[in-house]
Amino acid sequence: MELKFSHVDVLVSNLEEACAYYAKILKARISKTLIWDRGGLHVRFAIALIGQERFMLVQPLAGNLKDLLDAHGEGMIYRHCYSTPDIEIAYAELISDGVQPEDENGKPLTLADLQSPSGKRIIWLPKRFGHFSIEILEDKALEVFVDEAFG
Repeated sequence: MELKFSHVDVLVSNLEEACAYYAKILKARISKTLIWDRGGLHVRFAIALIGQERFMLVQPLAGNLKDLLDAHGEGMIYRHCYSTPDIEIAYAELISDGVQPEDENGKPLTLADLQSPSGKRIIWLPKRFGHFSIEILEDKALEVFVDEAFG
């Protein structure tokens, strides 16, 4: 499977304050605020760009990430995200290796269900290291999504 590092996701309790801090102190470019609301997981997030490096500042409103924020506090990097040119090949290789891709709530994900609310196809790997998760996104759709978030 061909993978390229994309970004990390960081939990914050106040998205506007976190974005203002990163913009002022680190001179990050900040995207518009985006929403993810599906299957009990509800978050507000923004993309921060520092040069070519990017990360997501994520304010959970409901679901497992809200529980994680409440238990561990903000600033926690809870996910590494990678991109791949062909998510169907990545999915098939994971299945072949005995790994069942999941959705954002840890439920088995079928090939037909890869679509996310943002329109990009996405896979999560089962959590193996506590609360830390790994996400795989499709290259082209991810780049379009990022461009639109700053448009």
